[in-house]
Amino acid sequence: MILFGGTLIGQILFGFEEHNKELISEGGKIISLGSYLLSGHFIESTFENWESEFLQMGLFVVFTIFLKQKGSSESKKINQKEEVDREPDPNRKNAPWPVKKGGFILTLYKHSLSASLLLLFLISLILHFYGSLKDENEKLLLEGKQLETISSFIKNSRFWFESFQNWQSEFLSVFAIVILSIYLRQIGSSQSKPVDAPNMETGV
Repeated sequence: MILFGGTLIGQILFGFEEHNKELISEGGKIISLGSYLLSGHFIESTFENWESEFLQMGLFVVFTIFLKQKGSSESKKINQKEEVDREPDPNRKNAPWPVKKGGFILTLYKHSLSASLLLLFLISLILHFYGSLKDENEKLLLEGKQLETISSFIKNSRFWFESFQNWQSEFLSVFAIVILSIYLRQIGSSQSKPVDAPNMETGV
């Protein structure tokens, strides 16, 4: 959380300065920090990144249920069941409340991690769209041009360009860790196999 807070503050301060430079160059007026936090520029840039992170993690959680990569520390072992595959035991000591409750509550709980991440992705996607539309209209207003509507902006290449450029980078990073963890090691890291583990040994 310290890293998150520090980098978010950095984004706000430098984004605030950059946005005011853009406003001046386009003939607008400098805005306050409070106004910047409500601007399309800040909302779009923030949730554009959060959106791609939640999409990456949500899909990673889902795909690791059934996709396996021999030799990767990020994969379940090939052709054998693991602890995460077993059915929950309501009699297990300190089992979470939904496990003891059972029924529909347990069904939801069994998929709660992936569902939460994908819900956060959807919320971030909507806020990214809102911020991008607002930022676009703030620029059009300065130029004295007709403003975009929701229906027209959803067909605008800007929003989809912003999304796809982030999505592809997230998928690349997942591919990199899955493949690199087959051949490379980091002693002490839970994301790496033991240093002396064979390359084709799957899982940690």
